[in-house]
Amino acid sequence: MCGRTACSLAAEQIRRACAYRDGRGRRRDPDWRDGDRNKYKPSFNKSPHSHCPVLVSRKHFHKDADSTEQLLAAMRWGLIPSWFRESDPSKMLYNTSNCRSDGMLHKNSYKDPFMKGQRCVVLADGFYEWQRQNGEKQPYFIYFPQTCEKEEEDGEEWKGRRLLTMAGLFDHWAPPGGGEDFYTYTVITVDASKAMDWIHDRMPAILDGEEAVRMWLDYGQVPAMEALKLIHPTERIALHPVSTVVNNSRNDFLDCIKPIELGVKKEVKPTASSKLMMNWLQNPSPKKEEASPGSQHTVKVETPKKSSVGLMQMWLQKTEEPSAKKLRTS
Repeated sequence: MCGRTACSLAAEQIRRACAYRDGRGRRRDPDWRDGDRNKYKPSFNKSPHSHCPVLVSRKHFHKDADSTEQLLAAMRWGLIPSWFRESDPSKMLYNTSNCRSDGMLHKNSYKDPFMKGQRCVVLADGFYEWQRQNGEKQPYFIYFPQTCEKEEEDGEEWKGRRLLTMAGLFDHWAPPGGGEDFYTYTVITVDASKAMDWIHDRMPAILDGEEAVRMWLDYGQVPAMEALKLIHPTERIALHPVSTVVNNSRNDFLDCIKPIELGVKKEVKPTASSKLMMNWLQNPSPKKEEASPGSQHTVKVETPKKSSVGLMQMWLQKTEEPSAKKLRTS
């Protein structure tokens, strides 16, 4: 499953990190949907009902656009079906933050948007999962292995950390009494791969690579049943244990993703993938975009090349938080 994520890049950095090639082969940074840039707030601890960045085909919002064009949107996590008739989305009686791939074609809440091509890519630094052992739950942070050691701000190509790209579905709900359409999404989950089934038996359906992202989003050229072939487990992940401070969703600071050594309560020695993340997170560039008002951080998170925790350490050792929030324990 996927019940908590981190997404700490600023809005403009997310655009650069999501650069893609359109139908003409041009390299482009996706635009933010009107107004959505301000709805997105960077966070080390995002939970359902928060607004998170997703990629969609631009054609969903601009009918004259090509389906290969991509658009960034900030949608609320937890799908509200278009046919929901209550006046308040909080009255939704069941959890729709995740959609099991094996039930996607059997439940109208998910089948309808899937067959309509309402596919999205959920963006994150990584996601958290908890391993149950001896009556306790140990959190882990899971992300793409990283290969870049630093961000080259002046270059056209993004050299910062690679965002995790998870397959999702979205829908829009119109309040019965009138008002703005409400866009929400769900993360598709599959059986966990061997890389993480010792932690949990489910994982997000991760889209590995630009081509997989393109095919999932391009509902104009890639029909539903063809896109379904992209939904499967992946072994290409990196992970490390983190502090239980992440257990409380109100805790939103760097310690949520910092690697720890189990049983010792201290940071792990740098490994390849963890070093990169530490490097980015603890060495902000003077050109780095300011965080949006109300945000506590403008950071970058990355991971390993030789071993997963080393590059993360490089990330985390490069960013000092402007002001740590008070630790919540309940």
